[in-house]
Amino acid sequence: MRADEEVEISPHTVPEATAAERGLIKFLLVSVTSFFIGTVHGVLQIQPPIRAWLDSIGSPYGGPGHMIDPLAHAHINVVGGVVLLCMAVTYYLLPRISGTPLFSQRLVQHTFWWTTLGISGFYTTLMVFGFIEGNLLLQDDISGMEEVHKIYTPIIVVVATVMGIGFWIFFANIFMTAKAIFAK
Repeated sequence: MRADEEVEISPHTVPEATAAERGLIKFLLVSVTSFFIGTVHGVLQIQPPIRAWLDSIGSPYGGPGHMIDPLAHAHINVVGGVVLLCMAVTYYLLPRISGTPLFSQRLVQHTFWWTTLGISGFYTTLMVFGFIEGNLLLQDDISGMEEVHKIYTPIIVVVATVMGIGFWIFFANIFMTAKAIFAK
């Protein structure tokens, strides 16, 4: 074959994915879903009536409004969209580039579920409590806000911890894989 000849790639030349590689599809689907939610969230939060409401409750600098904009919006896009995508890409590429299998496929599954549940819980908690506390602020019910915030605090701690566990499992799996790579 000459260097100037084009090579036609047909679907038959694509190597079949392994079961482990196909297992990464869920990371990609949640990443895309998170980006979708984040873009809808972003469009909604700039609509004049919603923007006025958010500004009236402290968005983006303080008060309950900052839970919705920027915290919930940023987390669903950055953590849900970008981080899950980066995890999938790392889990896919590291074994291919290094020639060393991942330390644990079981940890890949744990990474996905802990991180995804944490992201979902974190986003939902910020949205729900931002909305509730925002409405209480507008009603000038400061004691009601304080009571609701007492419920919010332990919930956000739990869901953030769940998300963090997903991250830590990912790091452990990558670091143990790297240890095997450099032990060669």
